[in-house]
Amino acid sequence: MSLGQELAPHLPFLRRYARALTGSQTHGDAFVRATLEAIVAKPDEFPRDVDPRLGLYKTFHAIWSTANIEEGEEPGQDYSGAEGIAQARLSRITPLSRQALLLTSLEGFSSDDAAYLIGATPEDVDSLVAEALSEIERQTLADVLIIEDEPIIAMDIETIVRDLGHNVTGVAVTRDEAVSQARQHPPGLVLADIQLADDSSGIDAVKDILAEFSVPVIFITAFPERLLTGTRPEPTFLITKPFQRSTVKAAIAQALFFDAATVPA
Repeated sequence: MSLGQELAPHLPFLRRYARALTGSQTHGDAFVRATLEAIVAKPDEFPRDVDPRLGLYKTFHAIWSTANIEEGEEPGQDYSGAEGIAQARLSRITPLSRQALLLTSLEGFSSDDAAYLIGATPEDVDSLVAEALSEIERQTLADVLIIEDEPIIAMDIETIVRDLGHNVTGVAVTRDEAVSQARQHPPGLVLADIQLADDSSGIDAVKDILAEFSVPVIFITAFPERLLTGTRPEPTFLITKPFQRSTVKAAIAQALFFDAATVPA
Protein backbone atom coordinates (compact mmCIF):
# COMPACT_ATOMS: atom_id res chain seq x y z
CA MET A 1 0.00 0.00 0.00
CA SER A 2 1.35 3.44 -0.95
CA LEU A 3 1.80 6.21 1.60
CA GLY A 4 -1.04 8.14 -0.03
CA GLN A 5 -3.38 5.18 0.38
CA GLU A 6 -2.37 4.83 4.03
CA LEU A 7 -3.06 8.49 4.76
CA ALA A 8 -6.29 8.93 2.76
CA PRO A 9 -8.68 7.57 5.45
CA HIS A 10 -7.26 10.00 8.01
CA LEU A 11 -7.57 13.19 5.94
CA PRO A 12 -11.23 13.99 6.83
CA PHE A 13 -10.31 13.87 10.50
CA LEU A 14 -7.19 15.98 10.06
CA ARG A 15 -9.43 18.55 8.33
CA ARG A 16 -11.75 18.44 11.35
CA TYR A 17 -8.83 19.05 13.70
CA ALA A 18 -7.33 21.81 11.59
CA ARG A 19 -10.67 23.61 11.27
CA ALA A 20 -11.31 23.40 14.99
CA LEU A 21 -7.80 24.65 15.72
CA THR A 22 -8.10 27.65 13.38
CA GLY A 23 -11.86 28.26 13.64
CA SER A 24 -12.10 28.34 9.86
CA GLN A 25 -12.66 25.82 7.06
CA THR A 26 -10.55 27.93 4.70
CA HIS A 27 -7.56 28.30 6.99
CA GLY A 28 -7.78 24.79 8.38
CA ASP A 29 -7.91 23.22 4.93
CA ALA A 30 -5.00 25.42 3.82
CA PHE A 31 -2.83 23.95 6.58
CA VAL A 32 -3.90 20.44 5.58
CA ARG A 33 -2.94 21.16 1.96
CA ALA A 34 0.42 22.50 3.11
CA THR A 35 0.92 19.33 5.13
CA LEU A 36 0.22 17.11 2.14
CA GLU A 37 2.47 19.21 -0.08
CA ALA A 38 5.29 18.82 2.44
CA ILE A 39 4.80 15.04 2.49
CA VAL A 40 4.76 14.83 -1.32
CA ALA A 41 7.87 17.01 -1.56
CA LYS A 42 9.86 14.95 0.96
CA PRO A 43 8.23 11.53 1.41
CA ASP A 44 11.42 10.09 2.91
CA GLU A 45 11.06 12.46 5.88
CA PHE A 46 7.59 11.22 6.80
CA PRO A 47 7.68 9.54 10.26
CA ARG A 48 7.66 5.81 9.55
CA ASP A 49 8.34 4.68 13.10
CA VAL A 50 4.77 5.46 14.20
CA ASP A 51 1.21 4.80 13.05
CA PRO A 52 0.41 6.63 9.75
CA ARG A 53 -2.23 8.80 11.44
CA LEU A 54 0.25 9.88 14.10
CA GLY A 55 2.81 10.64 11.41
CA LEU A 56 0.25 12.70 9.48
CA TYR A 57 -0.69 14.79 12.52
CA LYS A 58 2.98 15.14 13.47
CA THR A 59 3.74 16.58 10.04
CA PHE A 60 0.74 18.89 10.35
CA HIS A 61 2.04 20.17 13.69
CA ALA A 62 5.43 20.86 12.16
CA ILE A 63 3.75 23.00 9.49
CA TRP A 64 1.47 24.67 12.06
CA SER A 65 4.34 25.57 14.40
CA THR A 66 6.41 27.17 11.64
CA ALA A 67 3.50 29.45 10.76
CA ASN A 68 3.83 31.20 14.14
CA ILE A 69 0.06 31.41 14.46
CA GLU A 70 0.03 31.03 18.20
CA GLU A 71 3.37 32.29 19.41
CA GLY A 72 1.91 35.23 21.27
CA GLU A 73 3.34 37.75 18.81
CA GLU A 74 1.56 40.98 18.04
CA PRO A 75 -0.20 40.51 14.69
CA GLY A 76 1.08 42.57 11.84
CA GLN A 77 -2.43 43.44 10.70
CA ASP A 78 -5.89 44.02 12.12
CA TYR A 79 -7.80 40.77 12.33
CA SER A 80 -11.53 40.51 12.01
CA GLY A 81 -14.07 37.73 12.33
CA ALA A 82 -12.86 34.43 13.71
CA GLU A 83 -9.20 35.48 13.51
CA GLY A 84 -9.76 38.54 15.69
CA ILE A 85 -11.83 36.55 18.15
CA ALA A 86 -9.14 33.90 18.33
CA GLN A 87 -6.55 36.56 19.10
CA ALA A 88 -8.70 37.82 21.98
CA ARG A 89 -9.07 34.31 23.33
CA LEU A 90 -5.43 33.34 22.83
CA SER A 91 -4.34 36.15 25.13
CA ARG A 92 -6.13 34.23 27.90
CA ILE A 93 -5.18 30.61 27.18
CA THR A 94 -1.89 28.95 26.35
CA PRO A 95 -1.66 27.47 22.83
CA LEU A 96 -0.45 24.04 23.96
CA SER A 97 -3.45 23.67 26.27
CA ARG A 98 -5.89 24.09 23.41
CA GLN A 99 -3.96 21.70 21.17
CA ALA A 100 -3.85 19.09 23.94
CA LEU A 101 -7.59 19.45 24.48
CA LEU A 102 -8.44 19.00 20.80
CA LEU A 103 -6.06 16.10 20.25
CA THR A 104 -7.37 14.10 23.19
CA SER A 105 -11.03 15.07 23.43
CA LEU A 106 -11.94 15.74 19.80
CA GLU A 107 -9.51 13.50 17.92
CA GLY A 108 -9.36 10.68 20.46
CA PHE A 109 -5.59 10.45 20.81
CA SER A 110 -4.22 9.05 24.05
CA SER A 111 -2.21 11.28 26.36
CA ASP A 112 0.92 9.45 25.17
CA ASP A 113 0.15 10.09 21.51
CA ALA A 114 -0.78 13.73 22.13
CA ALA A 115 2.47 14.15 24.05
CA TYR A 116 4.37 12.86 21.01
CA LEU A 117 2.54 15.26 18.71
CA ILE A 118 3.12 18.43 20.74
CA GLY A 119 6.49 17.53 22.25
CA ALA A 120 5.43 17.10 25.88
CA THR A 121 5.02 14.37 28.49
CA PRO A 122 1.72 12.51 29.05
CA GLU A 123 1.47 14.14 32.47
CA ASP A 124 1.93 17.54 30.86
CA VAL A 125 -0.88 16.74 28.41
CA ASP A 126 -3.29 15.86 31.22
CA SER A 127 -2.51 19.11 32.99
CA LEU A 128 -2.83 21.11 29.77
CA VAL A 129 -6.25 19.61 29.03
CA ALA A 130 -7.52 20.46 32.50
CA GLU A 131 -6.16 23.99 32.15
CA ALA A 132 -7.80 24.48 28.74
CA LEU A 133 -11.20 23.23 29.84
CA SER A 134 -11.17 25.40 32.94
CA GLU A 135 -10.19 28.56 31.09
CA ILE A 136 -12.40 28.15 28.02
CA GLU A 137 -15.44 27.18 30.06
CA ARG A 138 -14.90 30.25 32.22
CA GLN A 139 -14.83 32.48 29.15
CA THR A 140 -17.69 31.02 27.15
CA LEU A 141 -21.34 30.85 28.17
CA ALA A 142 -24.20 30.77 25.66
CA ASP A 143 -27.86 30.03 24.96
CA VAL A 144 -27.91 26.73 23.07
CA LEU A 145 -30.47 25.33 20.61
CA ILE A 146 -30.33 21.55 20.18
CA ILE A 147 -31.66 20.04 16.94
CA GLU A 148 -31.91 16.29 17.54
CA ASP A 149 -34.77 13.85 16.93
CA GLU A 150 -33.52 10.94 19.07
CA PRO A 151 -34.83 11.57 22.62
CA ILE A 152 -32.06 9.75 24.48
CA ILE A 153 -29.30 11.49 22.52
CA ALA A 154 -31.06 14.86 22.88
CA MET A 155 -31.34 14.33 26.64
CA ASP A 156 -27.67 13.40 26.89
CA ILE A 157 -26.59 16.47 24.91
CA GLU A 158 -28.83 18.71 26.98
CA THR A 159 -27.31 17.37 30.19
CA ILE A 160 -23.79 17.97 28.90
CA VAL A 161 -24.68 21.50 27.80
CA ARG A 162 -26.25 22.39 31.14
CA ASP A 163 -23.37 20.82 33.09
CA LEU A 164 -21.05 23.20 31.24
CA GLY A 165 -23.08 26.12 32.56
CA HIS A 166 -24.91 26.95 29.33
CA ASN A 167 -28.64 27.57 28.96
CA VAL A 168 -30.67 25.31 26.65
CA THR A 169 -33.30 27.41 24.85
CA GLY A 170 -35.01 24.40 23.26
CA VAL A 171 -34.77 20.96 21.67
CA ALA A 172 -36.15 20.77 18.12
CA VAL A 173 -36.85 17.55 16.21
CA THR A 174 -37.70 18.95 12.75
CA ARG A 175 -36.43 21.66 10.43
CA ASP A 176 -39.51 23.87 10.86
CA GLU A 177 -39.47 23.49 14.63
CA ALA A 178 -35.78 24.40 14.76
CA VAL A 179 -36.28 27.57 12.75
CA SER A 180 -39.32 28.54 14.82
CA GLN A 181 -37.46 28.07 18.10
CA ALA A 182 -34.48 30.05 16.83
CA ARG A 183 -36.75 32.95 15.96
CA GLN A 184 -38.43 32.86 19.38
CA HIS A 185 -35.14 32.59 21.31
CA PRO A 186 -32.10 33.51 19.16
CA PRO A 187 -29.37 31.04 20.16
CA GLY A 188 -25.71 31.68 20.81
CA LEU A 189 -24.85 28.16 19.65
CA VAL A 190 -26.62 25.46 17.62
CA LEU A 191 -26.00 21.72 17.98
CA ALA A 192 -27.62 19.98 15.00
CA ASP A 193 -28.15 16.39 13.91
CA ILE A 194 -28.09 15.79 10.15
CA GLN A 195 -31.16 13.57 9.67
CA LEU A 196 -34.32 14.64 11.54
CA ALA A 197 -37.60 13.00 12.55
CA ASP A 198 -39.76 13.94 9.55
CA ASP A 199 -36.95 13.18 7.07
CA SER A 200 -36.10 16.87 6.99
CA SER A 201 -32.46 17.91 7.06
CA GLY A 202 -30.59 19.42 9.95
CA ILE A 203 -28.30 21.01 7.37
CA ASP A 204 -31.25 22.81 5.79
CA ALA A 205 -32.50 23.87 9.23
CA VAL A 206 -29.10 25.38 9.97
CA LYS A 207 -29.03 27.16 6.60
CA ASP A 208 -32.41 28.73 7.41
CA ILE A 209 -31.20 29.81 10.83
CA LEU A 210 -27.93 31.23 9.51
CA ALA A 211 -29.90 33.26 6.95
CA GLU A 212 -31.31 35.22 9.89
CA PHE A 213 -28.70 34.89 12.64
CA SER A 214 -24.94 34.78 12.93
CA VAL A 215 -24.30 31.84 15.25
CA PRO A 216 -21.68 29.07 15.58
CA VAL A 217 -22.91 25.58 14.65
CA ILE A 218 -21.77 22.09 15.60
CA PHE A 219 -23.07 19.24 13.44
CA ILE A 220 -23.60 15.73 14.81
CA THR A 221 -23.47 12.79 12.39
CA ALA A 222 -22.67 9.11 12.12
CA PHE A 223 -21.06 9.72 8.70
CA PRO A 224 -18.46 12.52 9.08
CA GLU A 225 -16.62 11.55 5.91
CA ARG A 226 -19.62 12.74 3.88
CA LEU A 227 -19.21 16.26 5.26
CA LEU A 228 -15.41 16.51 5.30
CA THR A 229 -14.35 16.08 1.69
CA GLY A 230 -12.73 19.50 1.34
CA THR A 231 -14.55 20.15 -1.95
CA ARG A 232 -17.36 22.48 -0.84
CA PRO A 233 -18.43 24.73 2.04
CA GLU A 234 -18.48 22.39 5.01
CA PRO A 235 -18.92 22.56 8.79
CA THR A 236 -16.04 23.81 10.87
CA PHE A 237 -17.17 21.86 13.93
CA LEU A 238 -18.31 18.25 13.70
CA ILE A 239 -19.07 15.52 16.25
CA THR A 240 -19.16 11.87 15.22
CA LYS A 241 -21.83 9.48 16.53
CA PRO A 242 -21.55 7.65 18.82
CA PHE A 243 -19.83 10.39 20.78
CA GLN A 244 -18.07 10.72 24.11
CA ARG A 245 -19.18 13.40 26.55
CA SER A 246 -15.66 14.82 26.48
CA THR A 247 -15.91 15.18 22.69
CA VAL A 248 -19.09 17.25 22.95
CA LYS A 249 -17.54 19.42 25.65
CA ALA A 250 -14.42 20.04 23.57
CA ALA A 251 -16.42 20.89 20.43
CA ILE A 252 -18.67 23.31 22.32
CA ALA A 253 -15.67 24.98 23.91
CA GLN A 254 -13.94 25.39 20.56
CA ALA A 255 -17.05 26.63 18.73
CA LEU A 256 -17.62 29.30 21.36
CA PHE A 257 -13.89 30.02 21.44
CA PHE A 258 -14.28 31.74 18.07
CA ASP A 259 -17.66 33.36 18.73
CA ALA A 260 -17.76 37.14 19.11
CA ALA A 261 -20.76 37.06 21.45
CA THR A 262 -18.73 35.31 24.14
CA VAL A 263 -15.47 37.23 23.89
CA PRO A 264 -14.69 38.44 27.42
CA ALA A 265 -14.26 42.14 27.99
